[in-house]
Amino acid sequence: MDGHIGWTQDQWQAFKDLPRDTPLNMLNLVRVRDWAAYDDDRRVTGLDAYKTYGRDSQAAFAKVGGHVLWRGAFEIGLIAPPDERWDFCFIAYYPNAAAFIAMQFDPDYQAAVKHRQAAVFDSRLIRLGVMDLGDNFAS
Repeated sequence: MDGHIGWTQDQWQAFKDLPRDTPLNMLNLVRVRDWAAYDDDRRVTGLDAYKTYGRDSQAAFAKVGGHVLWRGAFEIGLIAPPDERWDFCFIAYYPNAAAFIAMQFDPDYQAAVKHRQAAVFDSRLIRLGVMDLGDNFAS
């Protein structure tokens, strides 16, 4: 069974209901399929399809002021389900939520996202507000 690939209407509405004028970071955890699931049955690995998505969406991402803030290689889930793993782990910065929303409607991004949909087996996209660094984990 496939995991979480896209958002529901309720999730999208809840995202849009949050403030749109403050900077945000989007935590992306992505697990790709062994073989991409394109409608035309082309034979491409999930990894290659996701790399195509990354390349083809870059201009739209940059146009709204986005950039990758952090990228890391998944090693082990110390506190996680034992079979959980991620192929891509990164934090994407957006100057504000309006920029993220605008990217969703960019024609170049819409053309690229079909590769993400074909590539992804499971994912998490978590909106994180920007906070000041504190002295410890809780403040």
